[in-house]
Amino acid sequence: MSHSHVSNLMHCTFSTKERYPFLTPELELRLWPYLGGIARENRMKALAIGGADDHVHALLSLPGVMSFAKAVQLVKGGSSKWVHDTFPAMQKFQWQEGYGAFSVSASQVPKTIAYINNQKEHHRKKTFKEEFLELLNKHGIEYDSRYVF
Repeated sequence: MSHSHVSNLMHCTFSTKERYPFLTPELELRLWPYLGGIARENRMKALAIGGADDHVHALLSLPGVMSFAKAVQLVKGGSSKWVHDTFPAMQKFQWQEGYGAFSVSASQVPKTIAYINNQKEHHRKKTFKEEFLELLNKHGIEYDSRYVF
């Protein structure tokens, strides 16, 4: 076979530092498209981006040569710099150090997109902490609850 063909779908989520509610509706209107632009510039495809006032979810299709860690580094680093450069009043804005990254099968893409697009409604009933622990458990990821948050 002369070409590589890869399906590398990642649902990632990360929060603001100490889950501070930096992500206002006004910021989201500009931040979500900016995150999509970072993905595009780095040969990723942003299939869905959404979140709540203290965290982001993104479903990204990664090129075959890119790790999850590199993808999240590019998105978080680029967006943090952009927020500081674009909104001088938000100099205290930071992303939390860690993240969650979960592989997604092609058959689950529509369900994952709907989940990301429904974040506002979802978080009327559940905190980000509850949601994140559910994602870890659902994907069978072992963790020490003392160090998750």
